Amino acid sequence: MFNLRKSWFQLLLVIVIFVVLLAHFFVPPYLDKQMNRVHPGEQVAVSDLTRATHNQLVIMDWHADTTLWSRDLLEESDYGHVDVPRLLKGNVAIQMFTTVTKVPKGLNYDENEADAGDQITQLAVIQGWPIQTWTSLFERAIYQAKRVEEAAKNSPYLYLIKNKADLNQLLTLRSQGQSVVGAIIGTEGAHPLEGSTLKIPKLYDAGFRMVSLQHFFDNRLGGSLHGQSGQGLTDFGRSVVKQLERHQIIIDVSHSSHAVVRDVLEMTSRPVVVSHTGVHGYCPRKRNLPDDLMIDIAMKGGLIAIGHWHEAVCGNTVQDIAGAIKYAIELVGVDHVALGSDFDGAVATPMDSSEMLLLTDALLKAGVSESQIAKVMGGNSIRFLNEWLPN
Repeated sequence: MFNLRKSWFQLLLVIVIFVVLLAHFFVPPYLDKQMNRVHPGEQVAVSDLTRATHNQLVIMDWHADTTLWSRDLLEESDYGHVDVPRLLKGNVAIQMFTTVTKVPKGLNYDENEADAGDQITQLAVIQGWPIQTWTSLFERAIYQAKRVEEAAKNSPYLYLIKNKADLNQLLTLRSQGQSVVGAIIGTEGAHPLEGSTLKIPKLYDAGFRMVSLQHFFDNRLGGSLHGQSGQGLTDFGRSVVKQLERHQIIIDVSHSSHAVVRDVLEMTSRPVVVSHTGVHGYCPRKRNLPDDLMIDIAMKGGLIAIGHWHEAVCGNTVQDIAGAIKYAIELVGVDHVALGSDFDGAVATPMDSSEMLLLTDALLKAGVSESQIAKVMGGNSIRFLNEWLPN
């Protein structure tokens, strides 16, 4: 009888181990492939002149959630949107890697309850993240930041940018013909603070140079575009904004309520970034801030980084992205428009990071001048970073 029970226990143990291994090795790639798709587009013939124009650009993308997934940043993958080899193929000079720490079930653009569950916990467990990340949003952000830092340490092609000197060193290396891409670390929502401004210097020390205030739900700082309150900054939110400014951390308002954005603009001395967005006048979705607010952001020196997915640009083609960029140029001026793909952010896009040439081509065909394209694709972003990164 004892041997029989022991045999059943051993069989059960084998089954459990098998299920755990199956979940760890097969579920994350399956989810990644399903959630970070590339729409098959028509084959476009790109001229040699367009390729030459594209290869002279210095390109920056303000938003990619790549560190959320189990793919190796240094290995080229055939699914998802971003890794270092594909960034180099796309001639991307700088990628902002935004750490995701909490999202509600459903990812509803219209409304989410603040306690509507959390999908990142399950993903952290399945992907085998350290145990401390299972319960701490701060530790989730730190873990993802360390992935970028370790990748930069282990590759001559990835360069971590923390200050102006790092930025200029990257640009120098690229001007000398070296194949290298810069990485900056940011957050998707200020949830890693876990209600304490004392964590802001810890995030800074871990390399974070951009913090967005909200994500898909209201939080302790204030209302989200997709929350229920519509409220502005709370007292805690105001203290966070002051501390972020003190640490020279860029503030991102891409998911913040209209009231939060207005409050931030009223109290800040530094410009803000909308790291991944559309413009409401071009694509009338709740996800996109209204035109008058975009103008206010630009008037204070901010950047409007246009996204690459349907909810941002009301279409699934590169031409739709180009149309949104052209509209934004006409609305706020070319000096305030940038790129914010939302690659690997559980969105489908018409290209991955290796295919940025297609966007250059679409912009030229849409009548955007080469000088305007140079600014939007990266020139504005480089100027902004040179002014607002720490010394």
